[in-house]
Amino acid sequence: MAVNYVCRHCNMALGRFENAEVPEYRLGFQFLTDEERKRIIAYNSNGDVTVRLICDYCSQTLDAHPELALLSNPLQ
Repeated sequence: MAVNYVCRHCNMALGRFENAEVPEYRLGFQFLTDEERKRIIAYNSNGDVTVRLICDYCSQTLDAHPELALLSNPLQ
């Protein structure tokens, strides 16, 4: 199983863990609510996990231009 971290706005790869036995508690998933888990974590059919976060660039851009958050896909 691999855990892939990608930006949910620009799809830039942020990091990857490749380990067959990475427990979720080591990744901090237990601190997420059920709603956050559904929005952030995707379990792929091949056993990999994709975690969709916001990269620094997109975060800074949204902070500087909060009106972009109103768009469905603000930072393609």
